[in-house]
Amino acid sequence: MDLSADELLSTTRAVRKRLDLTRPVPRALIEECVDLAVQAPTGRNRQRWHFVVVTEPERRAAVVDVFRRGVASAEGARPVNPQDVRRMYAHPGSMERISAGFTHLYQVIDRVPALVIPCVEGRTDGAPVLDQAMTWGSILPAVWSFMLAARARGLGTVWTTGQAPLERDMAEVLGVPYDDVMLAAFIPLAYTIGTDFRPAHRIPREEVLHWDQW
Repeated sequence: MDLSADELLSTTRAVRKRLDLTRPVPRALIEECVDLAVQAPTGRNRQRWHFVVVTEPERRAAVVDVFRRGVASAEGARPVNPQDVRRMYAHPGSMERISAGFTHLYQVIDRVPALVIPCVEGRTDGAPVLDQAMTWGSILPAVWSFMLAARARGLGTVWTTGQAPLERDMAEVLGVPYDDVMLAAFIPLAYTIGTDFRPAHRIPREEVLHWDQW
């Protein structure tokens, strides 16, 4: 794909319904995305990131089972506040489409050709804000770079947190040392059905841009 930087940044969408479930993703392509991901900034150059890619059918079935049970339990999910609700429904139909997309993804997740679980060394359970910021700041830029690289190669992704309620179970399935490593996300990866993604509707810039003070 030949996308400008602005196009790449503004059209890398959360892809749920348009994942191609019939077409395997070559390992070499995923490796290219990881190579670009680890060029992201990282706190103190510690490079604590890891990417667990699951394509083997039995292992994939095992992680999908944990994912679905985690989504069903949704332990620890906080209710949204009125401001969240206002923003979520600022553009009619947006949340309905997202909900329908996630329902579809939940139903077909076992058929997605590759599942990517980005991880980061160092747990933040109960940690001070500084430690949390430094740890998450060393995985989030890398994952976003991975998703941009995927988009540039005709692949779709979506950040989900379906692993979070049962993170320890997911870590056990993957052989991840839970006490030392956090599973940051659960990302389906597949070719997309079509590549004509558009910028999303967002609330006005004036609501989020603060100059010199809040």
